[in-house]
Amino acid sequence: MKLALLVMLAFAGTSAAQSAESGKALFNTKFRCYSCHGFSGQNGPGAKLVPMQMTEAAFMAFVRQPRAPAPGSSPSGQQNRMPAYTAKTMTDAELKDIFAYIKTLPVGPAAKDIPLLKEAQP
Repeated sequence: MKLALLVMLAFAGTSAAQSAESGKALFNTKFRCYSCHGFSGQNGPGAKLVPMQMTEAAFMAFVRQPRAPAPGSSPSGQQNRMPAYTAKTMTDAELKDIFAYIKTLPVGPAAKDIPLLKEAQP
C-alpha cells in the first residue's frame, strides 16, 4: 500500500514538472507570451503575471475572455489589450501547462532591495 502511494506521488511530481516544462516552451516559443509579459512574467506592456494571484480557473477565463484595459491606461485605449485565445487557438491542456510554468517563475526583488536603485535615491 505504501509503495503504491509512493509511486503515485512520484508520477504526480513528474507530471507537474513536465507540464511546467511544456508550458515554458508554449510561453516562450509557440504563443510568445513573453513578448507582452516578459520572460520573467513581470515586465512588459502586458499584465504582471508573477506572482500569480489567480487560480487556474480564473487564469483560463482571463485568457479566453480578457478584460479591456482601464480607461487612460494606454494612449490608444486598446494598445495593450490582450487578444482572446479561444480553445481552437490554445487548448485547455496547453493553457494549464502555461499556468504551471508561470507558477514556477520566481518573484523579482523589491526595488528597495536592489543596491543600484538604493544608491540612485536622493
